Amino acid sequence: MYAPQGGNYPPPPAYGFPAYGGPQPGQPSAPYPMGPNTPLYPGQPGGYPPGPYSGQPHPGGHPGAGYPSPPPMPPVIPPTIPSDVLSSDVYLILAAQLLVTTAIVAVFTFVQPVRVFVQRNRAIYWASYGVYLVTHLVLVCCKGPRRKFPWNLILLSIFTLAMSYMTGSISSYYDTKAVFLAMGITAVVCIAVTVFCFQTKVDFTKCQGLFCVLGIVMFVTGIITCIVLSFKYIPWLHMLYAAMGAIAFTLFLAYHTQLLIGNRKHSIGPEEYVFAALSIYVDIVQIFIFLLQIIGAATK
Repeated sequence: MYAPQGGNYPPPPAYGFPAYGGPQPGQPSAPYPMGPNTPLYPGQPGGYPPGPYSGQPHPGGHPGAGYPSPPPMPPVIPPTIPSDVLSSDVYLILAAQLLVTTAIVAVFTFVQPVRVFVQRNRAIYWASYGVYLVTHLVLVCCKGPRRKFPWNLILLSIFTLAMSYMTGSISSYYDTKAVFLAMGITAVVCIAVTVFCFQTKVDFTKCQGLFCVLGIVMFVTGIITCIVLSFKYIPWLHMLYAAMGAIAFTLFLAYHTQLLIGNRKHSIGPEEYVFAALSIYVDIVQIFIFLLQIIGAATK
């Protein structure tokens, strides 16, 4: 490292490093491994505490002393629609449906040329009945069309028009006073059931099995009644079936209303607003039709 010098001057010190030619006597061949308390430079006393970054996480996953444990992440809460907002949306759709149905019933009842045309062309009634069945089955049984906008509203509009035509056709065969009286009683019943469902602690949603059985019984009874009345008209049998239908669909209205309100054992999700409006609309229209049959048979 230094050029040879003359005289008997000793070579310069190696400053802690071995000189060329191998280790010098009395010097270690390699530095000792440094421990956690080994001084980093001459004159530093040993036993210093570890620095702030010496507490790295251990392999076992426990945080070291230098790093505080991170705070826990807040739970991820999926966005939901409040039941009040869902109820208002459903009742807005329901109000539009009932407005269309009421207008068609009024035209078929009060406008005499339309009334005569409807009674003479029963094929249109059966065509609307077929459209009603198809759209009803699609909206009830298929989640995709029922939840996908705007197809759900398009199908619901077609369903509403078909059922409104059927209801207007049935109303055209009854007296105007009977139609008005049936409308008034239906409105009172629906308001009373809705208020009752908001106030009561009785949970109708727990009785899904009973409502399923009730629906099957009404369906079978309706088929039998239609077959019997097609051969011979029996007034008391017709009145009995109409009374049973009015009571059954009043219970269905209470059940579907509590599903919409929520805070019960079962409830309707926010994506099922079309199904909720469809169910309550069908209940109200069926109550009106059964009451119209009872009042019409009583006034004859």
